[in-house]
Amino acid sequence: MIVKRAGRLVVVAAIPAAVFLTLGLSGPALAQGGKAYQIDLAQLNDSGSRGTVMLTLKGNQLTVQIESEGMVPGQPSAQHLHGSTKGHDFHCPDKTDDTDGDGVLSNTEATHDYGDINISLTTGGDTKATSGLDVQRMPVADKQGTIRYKRTIAVGQDVVDHIKDLHVVQHGIDRNNNKKYDFEGAGKSELDPKLPQEATAPTNCGEVKGAAVGSVPVGGIETGGGTPEQPTVSVTMRDGVAITVLAAVAGAVILGRNRAAAVPGRKETTGGGA
Repeated sequence: MIVKRAGRLVVVAAIPAAVFLTLGLSGPALAQGGKAYQIDLAQLNDSGSRGTVMLTLKGNQLTVQIESEGMVPGQPSAQHLHGSTKGHDFHCPDKTDDTDGDGVLSNTEATHDYGDINISLTTGGDTKATSGLDVQRMPVADKQGTIRYKRTIAVGQDVVDHIKDLHVVQHGIDRNNNKKYDFEGAGKSELDPKLPQEATAPTNCGEVKGAAVGSVPVGGIETGGGTPEQPTVSVTMRDGVAITVLAAVAGAVILGRNRAAAVPGRKETTGGGA
């Protein structure tokens, strides 16, 4: 069994099904050649939000599972897979991308960092980029500010080939701490003056694979594109997953050693091997 971590990317292979069942993911997708990736969501705009995303690919079927906390209670959160499937690299932004210095990292300011919307993570219907602000089909946070989302969608081969180049962004902040989106918190949205900036500003971001700074974005600004700050918060849910995985690994190693010790005349080999 191999557990490989690279930056914020976690590639998991040959993990016992029980580990994935704790996340609501089924083992068969991996057993039949599927791939799974974990993303850690970290706050933007000092939102206090954090979370974990699991992406599971089986053929052209992509299952997206998100559990995030620190969202605005009772409010919908636009959420998307951002980035490029054409060879351009993007990354989660930081506070320095607030170019107008108003204290709010807007979608427009962030788009050059995390790229256009590739997939709108709606609860039903289409997942096109043009559905990026269709809040009627976006998940709503519960009274504790938690969002739990799971959906399986068909994706193109370009997404399958470049899944590591995409990342997740959720939107919606509460600047004046009144537990709703309003114009008093941060004014009007630059995407639609009929919407408050609080409703469209990014609240968190997580990278599937870190991207190079300074890459040229593909296309224009997509609705919902925003600027997440560089993740700096450790994610408890992620750590729980890591502990579960490491426990499974440790258990397998100990079991293997016990079995080896039980075989008369057999010596345990240490160090590297083929």
